[in-house]
Formats: sequence, structure tokens, C-alpha cells
Amino acid sequence: MARKTRLVGTLGALVVAFVGGWEGLRLVAYKDIVGVPTVCYGETLGVKLGDNHTKVECDAMLLSSLQRHEAGMRKCLKAPDAIPEKSYVAFVSLTYNIGVGAFCKSTARKRLDAGDVRGACDAATWYTRAGGRKIPGLVNRRSAEHELCLQGL
Repeated sequence: MARKTRLVGTLGALVVAFVGGWEGLRLVAYKDIVGVPTVCYGETLGVKLGDNHTKVECDAMLLSSLQRHEAGMRKCLKAPDAIPEKSYVAFVSLTYNIGVGAFCKSTARKRLDAGDVRGACDAATWYTRAGGRKIPGLVNRRSAEHELCLQGL
């Protein structure tokens, strides 16, 4: 049975452009802000310093990773298909950035399950720290996700 995804067509293109824009593209692996080897659009899974990729490889890696994160997000939501499209993209972006485990334990997920999408959009803005400190780039990203999330309502 095929894995359920909403990241196809226009919605898939929107999430790739949105997340890719925030993550930025680095073709050679580097250490991120907390010292984790990272490459392409923020990929960390199996990455070693010195790894090199082409843009085409990075684009494919991003879509695959977004679909994995989406699948994890969907598993912990009661009604993922009830979430409006732009709000859904914002939550996939959040999940990609903070991880499936953190999303599934979050107040945002709890509010989504209670049918409070606006409250979930608001709660998603709380994830602005890395390495114990507030990061301006994360504040800006959460603000953009929040704006997109509210457009879905």
C-alpha cells in the first residue's frame, strides 16, 4: 500500500520552495549551529563532514526527507487531512526543522488534535532556540511559518 502524502503537485512545490528557502542550500557538508554535520537543505541523516552533493541530488533529498517528516507528523495526528493546505505546509516545515518526535510531543500537535488550528499556529512559534539560545533566523522562520499557517484559515 502506498504511503499517504499530501506533498504532491502544487502543495509539494510550495513546501519544497518554502522549506528550501529557509534552510538554504550548501552542497558541501558543514557543522550546523549546534555542531551537527549537515548538507544540502539542512539534511543531517547519515551526513559526514566532507560529503558533496549536486543541486539535483539535494533537491531530491529534500523532497524525500519532507515526505518522511510528513509521514511521521501524520502518524501522530488524529485528522491530518482536515488541516488547511497552507497550515499543513507550515506544520510540515516545523516538523522538518524540529523533528518528528518534538512535533508529536508539542502543544501545536495537541491543539491540532483538538481542532484548534489557530492555537496550533500560535504554539508553533515557540520553537526559536538552538543550543540553548534564541536564534534570530529561527524567530524569522517561525514568523513566516505563522503567517503561512494563518493564511490557511
